[in-house]
Amino acid sequence: MNPSLPADSSALSPTAPAPSYLDVIRAEARNPERLEQVYQTARKERKAGQFATDMAVCHTEAPENVLYAAWYYRLRAEADEHAGRLAANWRLAVPLSVALGLAFWLLSDPHWMLAGNIPLLALLWMPLTALALIWFLAVSARQHYVWPAGASIGVVAVTAYVLAIASARLAPAQQYLTLMVAHVPLLAAVAIGLCVLGWASSATNRFAFLSKSIETIGTAGVFSIAGGIFATLTYGMFQALNVEIPEPLVRLLLIGGAGLIPVLAVTSVYDPALSPEAQEFRRGFGKILAILMQVLVPLTLLVLVIYICVIPFNFAQPFNSRNVLIIYNVLLFAIMGLLVGATPMSLDDYSPRYARLLRIGIIAVAALVLLVSLYALAAILYRTALDGLTMNRLTVIGWNTINIALLALLLFRQARVGPAGRGDWVAAIHRVARTGTALYVVWALLLTLGLPWLFLSK
Repeated sequence: MNPSLPADSSALSPTAPAPSYLDVIRAEARNPERLEQVYQTARKERKAGQFATDMAVCHTEAPENVLYAAWYYRLRAEADEHAGRLAANWRLAVPLSVALGLAFWLLSDPHWMLAGNIPLLALLWMPLTALALIWFLAVSARQHYVWPAGASIGVVAVTAYVLAIASARLAPAQQYLTLMVAHVPLLAAVAIGLCVLGWASSATNRFAFLSKSIETIGTAGVFSIAGGIFATLTYGMFQALNVEIPEPLVRLLLIGGAGLIPVLAVTSVYDPALSPEAQEFRRGFGKILAILMQVLVPLTLLVLVIYICVIPFNFAQPFNSRNVLIIYNVLLFAIMGLLVGATPMSLDDYSPRYARLLRIGIIAVAALVLLVSLYALAAILYRTALDGLTMNRLTVIGWNTINIALLALLLFRQARVGPAGRGDWVAAIHRVARTGTALYVVWALLLTLGLPWLFLSK
């Protein structure tokens, strides 16, 4: 029986009943200091909405209570201010999205190609998206523009460096550019994170940023599905009339439409006026996505168990096949994302039994993935010893080593937490994620800047 699944299905419910402040509000009907303390606590625990709802109920029950009335109008004013801020965000997001969509459309011209027939847009889509998001977040939050300006300069500098190196043919251009198609987007995303978090951030705040990033990607995926359906129906309607849509219009519909999505997706799930850890995680699409990730944990564990049992019968495959190694590394990153997505911000809304089972599942998946990763690393080292070091192999060895170290660190910290401490194990994973983001940034930057000089063309 899978250890991540309880025998009693009722224990699978991840959420506890919504907290109610009715009793404490009624009890402190004439104590303004105590009500302020309760409200500030609710805000820290991201339960201010429930407090406002319960305060409205108490005001309706006792309209003559002056303290209730004062709180009612204060909270309504805060809600109106929040609604106005969201409306302003959308007024900024729409033109930015249109501009980004037009940029995508122009750069998707088939004549704009790099070495090896790599489309220019394949390299530039994320830097352009990062610039749009950096300034959307900065203007919406009304923050100082030092960090956004620095982050923007960094995005432009890294992108220009990659293009200059590829043009100068200082290294095998196609191989380098193929790798940079994956690494430049990562560094561009780092620039967004620096704009939001600054240079130093807490483990909780950084993990919240990662969680919101996953939620944003999921939201963008939903938008993409809707946009794809619309584009398919539009194209099909014209085809039914034997009307051939010009190629530029097709690109505008598909590529330009894709450019509309990133800023709109961020606007839908993120409030720039709040820090990442103060965002809403308790409801909406983010909550659904977290539950989906947690459901995938026992399923992933089952697949890993079966796979490890099969390895002895196909042991030499990754040692002989490059494609198998590529699949291993893609799946490794996917599972690292799954572990982040399945880990909650806190356990306030989780029953003790569900939290315990979730932790067991995460630890089991991490342990099995660690074994598979060591197996894959041994295979790539074997192939390197036989045929020499290449750009691809150096990149894979570095990423594998980092992920293995992070998985080992996760297991080590979970062992130190022990079975006691209901919330400590979540905080321990947050700290591992904080370390992981730093290692990811350093290695991606070293690869981007250093690869051409290690593999100079002869």
